[in-house]
Amino acid sequence: MPEPTPRARWAPWAVLAFVATWPWPGVADGVLSLGAIITIVWLGLRRFRGGDALLSREAWALTSALFFSYWLPELLASVDAIDPLRSLREVAVDLRYLPFLWLAAIAVHREDDRRIVYVGIAIIALLWTFDGLLQATTGWSLGGIGGIAHADRISGVFGKHLRLGQVLASLAAFPLGVAAKRVGTIGWIGVAMLMGAVILFAGSRAAWLTFMLVLLFSGWRLLGWKRLLGVFAAGAVGVVVLAAMFPRDLHERIERTEAVFSGDAAGLDRALSGRLRIWEAAVCMIGEHPINGVGARGYRDAYAGCAPQLGPPAWGKGGALHAHQIVLEILSETGVLGLLLWLIGAALAIRAWRFASPQARLRAAIPTVALAVTVFPLNTHLAFYSSFWGGLTLLLTALYAGALFGEDDMPDAARAAGTQRVKPQ
Repeated sequence: MPEPTPRARWAPWAVLAFVATWPWPGVADGVLSLGAIITIVWLGLRRFRGGDALLSREAWALTSALFFSYWLPELLASVDAIDPLRSLREVAVDLRYLPFLWLAAIAVHREDDRRIVYVGIAIIALLWTFDGLLQATTGWSLGGIGGIAHADRISGVFGKHLRLGQVLASLAAFPLGVAAKRVGTIGWIGVAMLMGAVILFAGSRAAWLTFMLVLLFSGWRLLGWKRLLGVFAAGAVGVVVLAAMFPRDLHERIERTEAVFSGDAAGLDRALSGRLRIWEAAVCMIGEHPINGVGARGYRDAYAGCAPQLGPPAWGKGGALHAHQIVLEILSETGVLGLLLWLIGAALAIRAWRFASPQARLRAAIPTVALAVTVFPLNTHLAFYSSFWGGLTLLLTALYAGALFGEDDMPDAARAAGTQRVKPQ
């Protein structure tokens, strides 16, 4: 009798549950861990049989390689970390990412499952967008009542955590891509306007740059360069109008950005919200621990040793928790060895894209844009070795690998024939 090909129909919903719970880090962490455990148990009970039907060999390999390019640096850095126990704990806990990444790649391997994931993430991002608009106009949000967080920023459903702008900017490729496919140019422009307004009010200038990159990558094929330039021009006019309507919310951050043109270090540091001092501390750590860094999440402990020579921080009392920049974070926490492993992972991902077919690139276009803008090195970032931002980034890598080496939509007859295989004699 023919044996049905294994199918993890629950995988797309597990991925969406993880994304939907990001505003509540403890819950999201539990969803990730539970998904990893269920994946290991499910694959173990099947003794990994039918693995090629769940995920292509190339996708298995690329997903695993990208995980190890993230995990091996923190393992090597734990040997002589500033806080060895904390570093080893991070290394052990982060092993759960591997089975979860397999799960995420499986979730976008088949075309119908991939559609669920893409549309689901788009819906979640749009819901958070409308919640952010509600907070900007009424002060009410699912994250709590309080109006503008920190006087000039909204946080939406993320409450006290000022992550709304970065998260929406990184995920923007999903609602933009889905809107373009289902509604066309008008849908793409409408989503861009809504999300752009919320990202602007969220106040993270790193998110502003990320979102502009998303618009650039996702819009030039759809609109062409001339119309895309028109969109950016209209966006600039919109920023001016919003700044006039909501001066308290936007003027401070715009003026702070303009300080970069003052021509001195103090102005540059003000424009960077004190990050120049943070980056100088990271350079200090790199000089003292060049080979394998101070350990994953060890920046906060090593900062005190580098900070006294830098003077008081621009943000007031307290130390910095991470380097706020991907290259400096990798070098300061995992050293040159860590950076080399990250570059190997990046090279593998780029090589896979270069040699993929046009159809494969089309399948993976949305997560590719999301991943590229999230790790764009000429920007500031959240901590990649934190459970929140690390989990978001690794999820995007798995969606990229799973979609790039996934299956295309097939006619019903071919799909039916492919759901069965002959049991070996």
